[in-house]
Amino acid sequence: MLTRRRLYELLEKGDDSDVYSLWIDRFFTLLVLFNIAAVIAESVPTLYQHYGSWFHQFEVFSVVVFTAEYALRLWTVPERAELSPMAERKRYALSFHGLVDFLAILPFYLQLLFPGADLRVLRVLRLIRVLKLSHYSSAIEDLFEAIRAEKRSFIATLYILLIVILLSSSLMFFAEHDAQPEKFATIPHSIYWAVITLTTVGYGDVSPVTPIGQVLSLFTAFMGVCTVAMLTGIVASSFANQMARRRVIYEEELRSAYADGVLDDSERAILDALQEKFDLTDEQVAQLTRKVKDDIQKPS
Repeated sequence: MLTRRRLYELLEKGDDSDVYSLWIDRFFTLLVLFNIAAVIAESVPTLYQHYGSWFHQFEVFSVVVFTAEYALRLWTVPERAELSPMAERKRYALSFHGLVDFLAILPFYLQLLFPGADLRVLRVLRLIRVLKLSHYSSAIEDLFEAIRAEKRSFIATLYILLIVILLSSSLMFFAEHDAQPEKFATIPHSIYWAVITLTTVGYGDVSPVTPIGQVLSLFTAFMGVCTVAMLTGIVASSFANQMARRRVIYEEELRSAYADGVLDDSERAILDALQEKFDLTDEQVAQLTRKVKDDIQKPS
């Protein structure tokens, strides 16, 4: 009989030591991918006309599975035993993963409660299910952690970007309004042009024609390249620092485990959990292990 603890382990991200958990991970990953493919396919009129009933049946099956998963996660999450059962359930429900799991099933029930709702909007909302893959990958969490670690630099860069947008759009409005009143009718219209230019997209549907406007567009485009490079550099640097910190933490745990020359089962379990948590490859772990062993064996 499955216990609550065992269900919690099965629903969490699996590792090589738990085959059943790995299969459950793969099942939900494939189900999410098939859901995304179904949402995309439904947007093709000919496919929807021929396979509309199949799409509906698959949606009902998916919602039943995702609803059961959400309910089981709410029931089993107290097994983390960090807080009281109610506090653990509340923390999960309000967490990123909990909100994604809830939003993944919400469109179906909204459609039942409000039959007249715009089905196209509900279909788009179902694409949120792709975020359920974050249960089995730490990529999104790593991105948020990288931004959080460098939030001051990130905010400073965004502040500079906001200033450039406001200045360039205001100046462009005064430079181009008389020449192109339909395209630069107001400063908000100019903000659209500034954002598109600063992000280096440059649709080309709005272009300055006056000499002053063209000079301003060159300056704005240059500042856009600089700002994007700054944001990219901040995130890339934070990712690198984050990985370096993880390696240091794992290395310190290795040194502690090998301090007595013996690696027991409990120490191995801690190291395996850290490897999984930090997404360290076997090659990285082997490299750190060799380094620690070499340092221990060196004569004092």
